[in-house]
Amino acid sequence: NLIEQALKENKPVLGVCLGSQLLASILGARVTSAKKEIGWQTVRLSPQAQQDPLWAGTPASFTALHWHGDVFDLPTGAVSLASSDRTQHQAFRHGQKAYGFLFHLEMTENMIREMIRTFSEELLEQNLDSGWMIQKGIEYLPVLEKIGGAVFVRWADRPAAMSLSGC
Repeated sequence: NLIEQALKENKPVLGVCLGSQLLASILGARVTSAKKEIGWQTVRLSPQAQQDPLWAGTPASFTALHWHGDVFDLPTGAVSLASSDRTQHQAFRHGQKAYGFLFHLEMTENMIREMIRTFSEELLEQNLDSGWMIQKGIEYLPVLEKIGGAVFVRWADRPAAMSLSGC
């Protein structure tokens, strides 16, 4: 209800992981179960992302943490911003104020360790080693933190970021 109300009031909405699935659903897109995508996977930005107020100037591809078992169709009127080998829509923008990211940009090493501890059975189901998850996190987090830092700062300062991009 909170997301729906924010959209009705034309307020900014940013959904990450489950939040992106909820946002897509509220916007009328189908959300379905899929093969779980857990671990460090490459995200590829779409050409539209390179012109997007949040994503412009970020690397065309990067490795992000994924931990989901549901995916969404692109909501009508939305712009697809990213994909992965397994998931066609990893990020989208609807209008100028609503964004959904299925992957995780906000991770820290402590957050990864906590997710591993809390959801260890999912790692076992996927035959993923917790040591590998942490080691890869140490490897990928510095770049992910830079990208996430830029995207989240732009999100927090959208009017300035949007005026710079001509939106």
